Amino acid sequence: MKILITGGSGFLGTALTQSLKSHGVKGDTASVTWVSRSVEKEKTKNIADDVISYDDLASTDQTYDVIINLAGAGIADSRWTDARKQELFDSRLKPTQAVINYIERIGNKPKLLISGSAIGWYGIQKENNPTALDETSPMTTTDFAHEICQAWEQLALTAQETVTDAVTDAVPVAIVRTGVVIAPEGGMVGRLITPFKMGTGGKLGNGQQIMSWISRSDWVRAVIFIIEQNLTQTLPTQQIYNLTNPTPISNAAFTDAMGTWLHRPTLMTLPAFVVKTMFGEMSTLLLDGQRVVPTALMDQGFEFNDLTVLDALKS
Repeated sequence: MKILITGGSGFLGTALTQSLKSHGVKGDTASVTWVSRSVEKEKTKNIADDVISYDDLASTDQTYDVIINLAGAGIADSRWTDARKQELFDSRLKPTQAVINYIERIGNKPKLLISGSAIGWYGIQKENNPTALDETSPMTTTDFAHEICQAWEQLALTAQETVTDAVTDAVPVAIVRTGVVIAPEGGMVGRLITPFKMGTGGKLGNGQQIMSWISRSDWVRAVIFIIEQNLTQTLPTQQIYNLTNPTPISNAAFTDAMGTWLHRPTLMTLPAFVVKTMFGEMSTLLLDGQRVVPTALMDQGFEFNDLTVLDALKS
């Protein structure tokens, strides 16, 4: 099986690549190709079987069974200036458009396109709102996080429109709305581990904001599960999956889990006004949340291995 990944060298893409290469898909060995703007650099990592440029993608006749589109600058890496907002859009939409152009041009279409998104699509949910948001839920508010997810998803879904033959030949598109990904290293935990080790970690604001999370290993398993489901049965050409754990938690509960894992106190509190001063508009990622559940995954029989944040941190 030949799989093409954009954003393959990132926190999620690397783990996914390693799992695909070592375990394959339902016993079928997987060959993974990354699309990158830094081909020579990524080749030296010796993780993917091959690395090609976006120029290569625009001209290649090579076909792939599955395309996984994860490319995008980290939304929490720096303050949301106007220039940074444009970079966040471009880093997602330009690679996605390159993938769409490839699918439109190539004769032998992929069996599936999995394209990234985030639970920010749902907008901000009030802390005292007990409603669980699943894949059928509408957005709650319109903000920057929603706007970027909406544009990313809409563009990816045009892959279905690149097929002009029978409807049955349309390329299925699975949108994966990812929550906060937890692993012992990298991602959000990687940024927080130093202050927590120093005993200066603590809750943000009142700590009641809901965090919808997933362990990195379960995220990888979920993506491979989605591939397997699409290759073994006929699913709708448009699919939405929330890649979150069934049990969202509060920021305070996450803080406690970090302290337990590291055996450090978590008595500090960073007031909301300080967070807003430090991070500006981007502070919404820290102070606001959504109670998002993975109904589509679970309806298809997916089972989570890491049931708590502490499980995810220890894995």
